[in-house]
Amino acid sequence: MTRHALATALTLLFLAGPPAFAQESPVAETITFVVSTGFWEEPVETDEEDAGTAAETKEPAALRRGYYKLVAVRQPDGTAQVHLQQIEATAEGPKIASSTVLEEFSAMKPYVTDIRPENSSGITTQPGLFATVYLKTDPKAAEPEGWTVLIDDLGEIKIERATN
Repeated sequence: MTRHALATALTLLFLAGPPAFAQESPVAETITFVVSTGFWEEPVETDEEDAGTAAETKEPAALRRGYYKLVAVRQPDGTAQVHLQQIEATAEGPKIASSTVLEEFSAMKPYVTDIRPENSSGITTQPGLFATVYLKTDPKAAEPEGWTVLIDDLGEIKIERATN
């Protein structure tokens, strides 16, 4: 390769910028664990006139549908907040329908070591969520504690120590 060709190749490489893997990610570095699991659905709210028309034509009620996400976010002190999100499946793509911090975990000031769904197949036959959050309240503890997050088909949230 001539000096001119080498210089041209290096110039083109420099102008192309950093490789794709070095580009900034839209995911925050403070997110330590994310689990998407379970599903939810609820009727789309309509005004009474539309509801009467749908009942007369015997059309099924339209449903909003989506899945749940549990997200562990590292705080400056090293502990984590656990967020519960409902993600709606829309024609334009996923959209956050609701997001809340689970205060039961925040009160413990946990060091989250893992979050796992009930099963990893991605198939759930009943609406709701079941996942286990593994955490330590003392970073020097040998083993983490398991805490279950359960959302039933009515949307009621229950958080309790896992029993084996």
